Amino acid sequence: MKPGSIAAVALVLTGCGGEKPVPPPALSFQGLPVAGTVADAQRAGFTRCLDFAANYRCRRAGIRIFGAGPFEAAVDARGRDGAGGFDQLTIWDERDQHAVSAIGRDLVRRGWQLCRTGQEDRGDQNVYTKAGSPVRISIDVTYWGKRRLRVLPERGQPTGACL
Repeated sequence: MKPGSIAAVALVLTGCGGEKPVPPPALSFQGLPVAGTVADAQRAGFTRCLDFAANYRCRRAGIRIFGAGPFEAAVDARGRDGAGGFDQLTIWDERDQHAVSAIGRDLVRRGWQLCRTGQEDRGDQNVYTKAGSPVRISIDVTYWGKRRLRVLPERGQPTGACL
């Protein structure tokens, strides 16, 4: 093999499962971690962590967002050890699945734009965006279990039909 060919083969082989995923840059909103590393989440009090096969979930109880709460919250970092970091914060109420919906109404009063996804009968989301905000907020509309509110980094992704 020529020297250039050996280097090319070595480069391909090192990319086959040997590289660790790179976590997203740290981002917080209202003092809560939205993206970053497991260490970022743990510094924010997300210290009850469970190692699942595909991800590493860290939880915190008693959080508040926009003055509402207390809620449960979690971040799900990619990979068994969480080395891939996380890129969303999930919030829910253990007893009242409608509690996060009240936050959506408050967001509209605060000037956030409401957009809706889907067919309004399965897996739909109310998506709230605000110009200049580093995050968007998505609330389950048709979820049958614990209704979730997710805080996600704003990346200009589609929002659905806006009102």
